[in-house]
Amino acid sequence: MTQPDRTAERPWDGTGDAGETQGVRSVQRAIDILGLLTEAQPAISIAEIVRATGLAKTTVIRLVQTLEQNGLLWATAKGYMAGPSLWRWAHLARGSWELPPETKELMRGLAARERETVNLYVVRDIYRVCVAQQESPQPLRHVVHVGDELPLWAGASSKVLLRDANPALLARIARGSPYGADYDKALRAHVDEAAVAGYAVSHGEREAGLSAVAVPVVGRTGSVVAALSLSGPTVRFPDERVSEFVTALTEVAGYMTERGFDHPFRV
Repeated sequence: MTQPDRTAERPWDGTGDAGETQGVRSVQRAIDILGLLTEAQPAISIAEIVRATGLAKTTVIRLVQTLEQNGLLWATAKGYMAGPSLWRWAHLARGSWELPPETKELMRGLAARERETVNLYVVRDIYRVCVAQQESPQPLRHVVHVGDELPLWAGASSKVLLRDANPALLARIARGSPYGADYDKALRAHVDEAAVAGYAVSHGEREAGLSAVAVPVVGRTGSVVAALSLSGPTVRFPDERVSEFVTALTEVAGYMTERGFDHPFRV
C-alpha cells in the first residue's frame, strides 16, 4: 500500500534540504490557491480548493488562514476572494509595467489605422504574457486580456519572442505542446525563419480561424524583449494585408526600440 506523503503535514523549520523543499512547496501551494481565483470565479470555498488541488482539508485550511492573515485572501459569505493586500501589488505592477503615454498612443493609432487588435507580449518561462492591448474597432475582433498567459508553442508572437531562446527552453516548450518532445526541431525552424524575415505570421495555430502578424521589439542589449502583433479573423489576413501589417508593425516597433524600450517599462 502506498503511504501518504507526511512531509506536507510537517511545519517548515527553515533548516536543511527537507525544510527548504517543504518551504518552496508551501509557497507553490499558496500560489496555486490564489490562481484558482478568476473573473468567472471571484470567490472559492475550502471544499472547492480541496477538490481543485487534491490537498488535505487541514493543509488547505492552514494555507488559507496564512493567506488571509497577510491580506491576500478575504473571507466572505460566498467564500474566499482576493484580499486587499493584492491592491498594493497590483498598483506596483501597473506602475512598473505600464507603457509610456507616447507608446500607448502609437498602439491606439496602429489599431485605428489597421483596424485589428494590437497586442504586446513578453516571455515568462514557457508562456507569453500579454502586457498591453488596444482592441480592434471592428465588431468581430480578437481580444486577449492583459495578464493572460498563452503557450509559446504556437502563434506569430511566440516565433518572434523565441529568437534568442536556448535549446533547453525550446525542449521544455515542445514537451508541453500537443505535438510532443520532437516538436522542438520544427519550433526552432519556425523561430529561425522569423529571425531571418524580421517578422512572423500564424494562421489557426492556436485557434482555428485566428491569424496574427508579429515583429520583435528590441531592448537595450540588442535582444528581443517583446513582440508587437496585430491579430484578428483569418479572413481579414490575406497575403497583401499581411505585408501591410508587417510595414505598420515594424514602424511602431522601431520607435519603441529607438526609445530604448525595455521592461519593466518605466525603468
